[in-house]
Amino acid sequence: METRMSQAEKAKRYVIVGGVAGGATAAARLRRLDQEAQIVLFERGEHISFANCGLPYYVGDEIKESERLLLMTPELFCERFAVDVRTKSAVTHIDTAKRIVHVETAGQESYDEPYDALLLSPGAKPLRPSIPGIDSPRILALRSVPDAEALRRLTDLHAETGRAVVVGGGFIGVEMAENLRGRGLAVTLVEAAPHVLAPFDTDMAKIAEKEMNENGIGLVLGDGVKAFKETAQGVLVRLASGREVAADFVVLAIGVSPDTGFLQASGIALGERGHILVNERMETSVPDVYAVGDAVLTLDRQTKKAGALPLAGPANRQGRIAADNMAGRRRVYDGFVGTSILKVFGLTAAAVGKNERTLEREGLRYGEDYRVVKLHPLAHVGYYPGAQTMTLKLLYRVRGSVGKVLGAQIVGAGGVKARIDVLSTAIAMGADVDFLTSLELSYAPPFGAAKDPVNMAGYMAENDLAGLVRFLPAERLKAAREAGVRVLDVRTAIELQSAPAASDAQIPLDELRGRVGELDHAVRWAVLCKVGQRAYNAVRILMQAGYEAEVIAGGYTSLSMESFTASPEAAAPRGSEEGQADLCGKGAGQAEAAEELDLTGLSCPGPLMKLQKAMERIAPGDVLLARASDPGFYADSAAWAQSAGHKMLSRRKENGLVVVKIEKAGAEEFGTDDASEDG
Repeated sequence: METRMSQAEKAKRYVIVGGVAGGATAAARLRRLDQEAQIVLFERGEHISFANCGLPYYVGDEIKESERLLLMTPELFCERFAVDVRTKSAVTHIDTAKRIVHVETAGQESYDEPYDALLLSPGAKPLRPSIPGIDSPRILALRSVPDAEALRRLTDLHAETGRAVVVGGGFIGVEMAENLRGRGLAVTLVEAAPHVLAPFDTDMAKIAEKEMNENGIGLVLGDGVKAFKETAQGVLVRLASGREVAADFVVLAIGVSPDTGFLQASGIALGERGHILVNERMETSVPDVYAVGDAVLTLDRQTKKAGALPLAGPANRQGRIAADNMAGRRRVYDGFVGTSILKVFGLTAAAVGKNERTLEREGLRYGEDYRVVKLHPLAHVGYYPGAQTMTLKLLYRVRGSVGKVLGAQIVGAGGVKARIDVLSTAIAMGADVDFLTSLELSYAPPFGAAKDPVNMAGYMAENDLAGLVRFLPAERLKAAREAGVRVLDVRTAIELQSAPAASDAQIPLDELRGRVGELDHAVRWAVLCKVGQRAYNAVRILMQAGYEAEVIAGGYTSLSMESFTASPEAAAPRGSEEGQADLCGKGAGQAEAAEELDLTGLSCPGPLMKLQKAMERIAPGDVLLARASDPGFYADSAAWAQSAGHKMLSRRKENGLVVVKIEKAGAEEFGTDDASEDG
């Protein structure tokens, strides 16, 4: 009995504030490390350890039951880990000198709780600025399961016939817009910044914006909210530009701030924006007080400067490390590289490390201090069915012939996560681009290629650093042309017909060796093809013939995105008269196809050439159905059909593929069958 009493007296008392990602992880880890400890976990809400990241998908009915978001109930957590879980209990003050926390419950009780060691995981709260009308009950944020349930009820009420406005183009805003559109609502997303998804550069964010537009989301960019006005029908959103957007309800997703107001008089050091300051062991400025998660300011692994990253992965890792240190095991959190990923309808968008805006803000100059390669590889080999395209952008620091990987962004229909995780690992290691070329990555036809997209990005950067090629980003072409650079287009005639581009000379790659003398030696040539691969071969021919030449990075695929401007017009609700009329207008897409064509995995100019040959085989008035993995086929096929006189019956995105139905022109419309061969 005395032995048991002495053990109980020696048992440590851990108090944890916040029971979601970081707090719950720390509590479970502490119990596994110390079976005698007393562990008390306070959570102001009614749920612990719930899946924040799944909330938009519950609203969108992808996740059917809210219970599936609850990874662990308070009862089960208590039973399994012997943790005293106290929900609906808010810690409102901390006295670090007396080592107590002051608690107020939902039942309006209050009391003090002592601790030997304290872990703070209060998370963040949605920003709700003082905009006129923002307190309307029709304006909701999304941070908790009750928030999601309230939004789900509104969405259920207005599904198929309603209109919603999402304010904020970050990850939650984009995910909410997609899920509301999936429920049939007309959706407009409003973002004060020029583009959505801040971790992505403009050229990459535009790909996501185009996908959103093509799926019916209206995008109002560069225009902030001035006021909300509640009406009998819903909410009127008034923007700084004077534009007004009507909605049945509004989702507010403009960011978060650390929920640390209760720490103001605690003596715990906070940053300018209220983040808790911690060291590499997740210790605060007060002994035996630790902090983790969205509310802390930690270390950017690349710059070695303080930074915040409100994501679940880092919060869980920090919770584990803090628990180890609280239990006497010295562990260090070595910072973050900022890896993120999200779904945008049929695409996956992922980023890691630095983007160009960040590098330029830190004083690095493009070309001299850092450079970029961009490629549009397939997720797996083209000859295996279902190959889909991605766009990969790699940024690297230039120091002589060495290039250190600084950041990467990938947007594509498949294979994105595997590649961004490899690049995240490379950045965490401080790797050079040569390291990417040496990676031995798994390969089988359904999953990849012998030269993986990550390897290919490394090869391109390696060639750049070796002086074998230079890359001109599509967004810098206009300035280069003003400085005297001329454009050589090495695409085929059929590509030029369907996707013309301003150029100073047009010579197909396969004819270039015999016609290189036609080009002016006195100018610098920027070479254009569909994605950049043929342009690289052309540049090697030109450079060895004494020309100055560079590749337009990403080719026409990237260049065409430069002219893309997001549309503010949202598609009508699916169940409205307008929406029904729109669906009826697509009825021709139900026509039976005389032939089906698989164009997936084909590199340019293969898709258009096969499309043309297939059209020659079928009779006038017959319908051809084609599936392609090249995102550019959505626009290219329509332009080709129009130029050839055929009728585009339908176009749609389906599981990352472009699916089109084209009716071959009749003889009376098109002239003769012979003429169709010229189209």
